[in-house]
Amino acid sequence: MSFFRSLKSKLPWAKLVMDGIQQRCFRTSSAASKGSQVSMSNLDTVPLPYECLQSRVKIVADRIGKPLSLTEKILYSHLDDPKNQELKRGESYLKLRPDRVAMQDATAQMAMLQFISSGLPKVMVPSTIHCDHLIEAQIGGKEDLKKAKEINQEVYGFLQTAAAKYGVGFWKPGSGIIHQIILENYAFPGLLMIGTDSHTPNGGGLGGLCIGVGGADAVDVMADIPWELKCPKIIGVHLSGKMSGWTTPKDVILKVADIGYTDDLRMY
Repeated sequence: MSFFRSLKSKLPWAKLVMDGIQQRCFRTSSAASKGSQVSMSNLDTVPLPYECLQSRVKIVADRIGKPLSLTEKILYSHLDDPKNQELKRGESYLKLRPDRVAMQDATAQMAMLQFISSGLPKVMVPSTIHCDHLIEAQIGGKEDLKKAKEINQEVYGFLQTAAAKYGVGFWKPGSGIIHQIILENYAFPGLLMIGTDSHTPNGGGLGGLCIGVGGADAVDVMADIPWELKCPKIIGVHLSGKMSGWTTPKDVILKVADIGYTDDLRMY
């Protein structure tokens, strides 16, 4: 490359070639020049936390001294105190710092009321409210949406104004299902997110870890309090042979879950 730089200063054509190469490199990775300042999503201003996550994983990996699973890497990279956190599987309670919080309209009501009582001016972690669960499927999309807006006018009004005041993203009725919105707009590899819905794990489909919680847990995170989770145990599964016919990876997962669905496994 140094040869081309010297050539560039002497020959006009070399300068054109080098300029073209540089432009193509920047187009290939527009985030390269911005580094850690790339936001978590197009709707956020908080930057991607990769630099911090990598440093935390290294601390834990050096302490443990053995390989970590992907789930462990994501979980441990969000430890509040990776240097001193006790790490006994099935015993220790981890204190974690999730990247974001997601709430649906049915559970967000109490969560926002509790957060308001904290006295904080803004949420401390990127958070969103999604108005989809109070829409009942009865007649058709347009009719059901119109009816939901009429019945839940007070609820929607409270959530919208509270979200605006406390810095929470608001997805109005009709904007889509919370889990698909999360997947398309907020999910990223390495993400640790908690959501006030049992289907929150859907957001982990892009290499993240998304966990369903109660409203009180969501409030803790929004108020900048570490979220506690019992250190999970690890189950090893060895698969042999090969898939045949119309078998898909999902079929394998369901079969393994069926075989292992015992009282002992549930304890993990």
